[in-house]
Amino acid sequence: MISSYSTASSTRRVLAAELPGLIGREVTVQGWLHRRRTLKSVVFLVLRDRSGLAQAVLTGPEATAAATRHPEETVLQVTGTVTAASQAPGGAELTSPRVTALSGPADPPPFDLYRPTVPASLPTILDHAPVALRHPALRAPHVISAASVAGFRETLDGLGFTEIHTPKVVASATESGANVFAIDWFGTRAYLAQSPQFFKQTMVGVFERVYEVGPVFRAEPHDTARHLAQYTSLDAELGFVADHRDVMAVLREVLAGMTRTVRRRAAGACALLGAELPAVPEHIPEIHFTDAQELLATHTEEDPRGEPDLAPAHERWLSEWALREHGSEFLFVTGYPMAKRPFYTHPDPARPGYSNSFDLLFRGIELVTGGQRLHHHEDYLTALTTRGEPPTPYAGYLSTFRHGMPPHGGFALGLERWTARLTEATNIRTATLFPRDLHRLTP
Repeated sequence: MISSYSTASSTRRVLAAELPGLIGREVTVQGWLHRRRTLKSVVFLVLRDRSGLAQAVLTGPEATAAATRHPEETVLQVTGTVTAASQAPGGAELTSPRVTALSGPADPPPFDLYRPTVPASLPTILDHAPVALRHPALRAPHVISAASVAGFRETLDGLGFTEIHTPKVVASATESGANVFAIDWFGTRAYLAQSPQFFKQTMVGVFERVYEVGPVFRAEPHDTARHLAQYTSLDAELGFVADHRDVMAVLREVLAGMTRTVRRRAAGACALLGAELPAVPEHIPEIHFTDAQELLATHTEEDPRGEPDLAPAHERWLSEWALREHGSEFLFVTGYPMAKRPFYTHPDPARPGYSNSFDLLFRGIELVTGGQRLHHHEDYLTALTTRGEPPTPYAGYLSTFRHGMPPHGGFALGLERWTARLTEATNIRTATLFPRDLHRLTP
């Protein structure tokens, strides 16, 4: 039976995933019409909700004729008897259903959402994201992303961290004025925050251990499959560290916690995408920057010695080396040259030209940057003078260090990069709900 348009129901809703445990009972499901299959004397309606798919079977001329009036993606309510059916999603279906439309007839989506693969180009997906993301395979990375954030929070909460929320409009650049978006703030020049770096450091003086999940903005003219102008940063900062290795130890716990939570909360999404979760070693292998350069010079056709950073090709090679030599998909590269690190980075006391900092490589790409920070006020003044930068733009930040700050350090992990590597995505934009880059401001 097909009912006319309705706006609500007093019947308790069950989810599609619950149906196998409700055989023989009359229940109500609600969701989007994922697919309609019409045979000679029967119509199968497949509904999609947040838990999965549910199938309803309509028979009889009146019911089957009325069912054809609802286009795919129309929101429906179906009440019927749960019946075991091995060919149905989850092994159960609704029989003798009563169907009510909860929305008006839906316009056609930009491509068939019921197909197992996505028959559309990336620009088409991004242009129509509010509807395209309903496709289970396009939705799945964001389920994994959400589970990752939950794991990040759970782990740091368990380690005594306090979650903070810092401004995203700031008066000065965090690291370099060349890579910020300038905005008008009631007639005053301001900037979108490149990171919560200054705020999370100062909050170490309040809470000792802090973390934040939030957007950051980088006005970098990159037009690649691995860069975004806005992304979500998972930041942490902790006080009373001996050096950067204490930060690396916390990061290792975070990675293990994120992976565990993804496995627990997003197993279906991982299975749908064929995503293999990494094993996080008890001790992630590490290599000093100079030793990494020696390896690359010896075993590749390039000689990067003397360069202040690693090229993407070098990161890929080192990741392959770590997997081959240490059985790890993760690799810490430590001791980057001070010239390549922000002014607040603590130098290596034994090798002042190098830093107590690190990058974490994961599956061929730099995923995390972190390290120990300076914590003496005079050291900040010296660092800025050495770089030819005046301290005035940083006055508020620097004043914190006049009032006693412990040795501290932290890290920042890009959520979209993490999700893209977990899912082996070829473009980071598929791990981003609404990407913002050089060319895209909508939807």
